[in-house]
Amino acid sequence: MQDRLFVFGTLLSGYDHPMARRLAREADRVGEARCSGRLYLVRHYPGMVPSDDPAEQVFGELYRLRGPALLRALDDYEGCGEADAEPTEFVRRRCTVTLIDGSRSEAWTYLYNRPVAHLPRIASGRFLAH
Repeated sequence: MQDRLFVFGTLLSGYDHPMARRLAREADRVGEARCSGRLYLVRHYPGMVPSDDPAEQVFGELYRLRGPALLRALDDYEGCGEADAEPTEFVRRRCTVTLIDGSRSEAWTYLYNRPVAHLPRIASGRFLAH
């Protein structure tokens, strides 16, 4: 669904950031979710890269967006908006997420778009627990 967004870092409901608060105000939290991927600590924020290994999971939250304006603002926040020069640090891509009840959904997410060999891995897949 084009109106769903999977978040796993500074946009999580437990993170104290203005954009996380805006997301909570302008979107509906569907629930906790996970997707296949590996999580790395980039600086004070994480970056996720895709993984084909089902044992590698990133945990976060799924939101239902109420309109396209919020998605454009999130693109700008993630540094991959229309005005950002390529290659961007993050790219918005589709992913399949699994909710707590086992149901699956397609959602947008932001993937890290730079090399990760030098970055510390968050092996738990949980940004707020690192």
